[in-house]
Amino acid sequence: MAIDIRQLRYFLAVAAERSFTRGAERLHMAQAPLSKRIQELEEEMGVQLFDRDSRPIALTPAGHLLREEALHVVHRMSQLQATMRRFIAAERPRFVIGLVPSTLYAGLPELIARFRAQMPGLDVALAEMDSFEQMAALKEGRIDVGFDRIVVEDPLITHMVLREEALAVALPAQHPLLDQALLDRDGGVPLADIAQMPLILYPGMPRPSYADIILSFFHDRDLVPAAIVEVRELQTALAMVAAGAGACIIPQSVRHHARTDIGYARLSERLTAPFLLRRRAGPMPDHLQSLLALYETGG
Repeated sequence: MAIDIRQLRYFLAVAAERSFTRGAERLHMAQAPLSKRIQELEEEMGVQLFDRDSRPIALTPAGHLLREEALHVVHRMSQLQATMRRFIAAERPRFVIGLVPSTLYAGLPELIARFRAQMPGLDVALAEMDSFEQMAALKEGRIDVGFDRIVVEDPLITHMVLREEALAVALPAQHPLLDQALLDRDGGVPLADIAQMPLILYPGMPRPSYADIILSFFHDRDLVPAAIVEVRELQTALAMVAAGAGACIIPQSVRHHARTDIGYARLSERLTAPFLLRRRAGPMPDHLQSLLALYETGG
């Protein structure tokens, strides 16, 4: 199946306007070729994307799924194009750092700020991407280093565990387990108690991920959560905790992100997850050595 970005843009325009006529106007093209491109896309995928009998036209279930994924793809492509334009226009050498969102709470913003101050002649850029996107971006030279929580084995990539970070549990602000944790100051909340609640995991995809680290802790203790809710991002997970949808196990550093509708407690098992640096195999470049030196000196 070969789908190009132009087909996705055509599809999204029709999906947004719910009309081939208005979609064509939005794209500044005639309706007939647009309808033909959408039909070719449906034939390529082997599924109908629009219910053409409804007025206005509506997305089929397959169309809704494609729209959700296509929005991410088109957004990433726009980011890539903007990044390349900046790269071509920039006179300074460029150093791109890939990161998963949860690492932003692990002192990374402060480290990058110090790195920028120390390297004024370097164009330091950040790119949010998951583990597998980081792997591909490193091998293709689109980023210079990645920060993550999991090791993905690849002979072309080297991982350095910078530290093991303690984990905590996020609970709705008035949850009884928070009172229990306060009473038992030398203990914490056991995983067995958390297993009685729905467990909110992130990221849901792609896998393996930080979510699998959390699931392994339950599996190793023969515990099965009452239910599992998977979401894309940490912020979504915290919002669901605040709404009373369940508990979420998070890196300890996330506790600094204060919210009045969430309470945090230690885990009695004293569990940890790695905070690691990912880079291309081989000699470490000078700029990366400087970044690592800043980290080791408290950056």
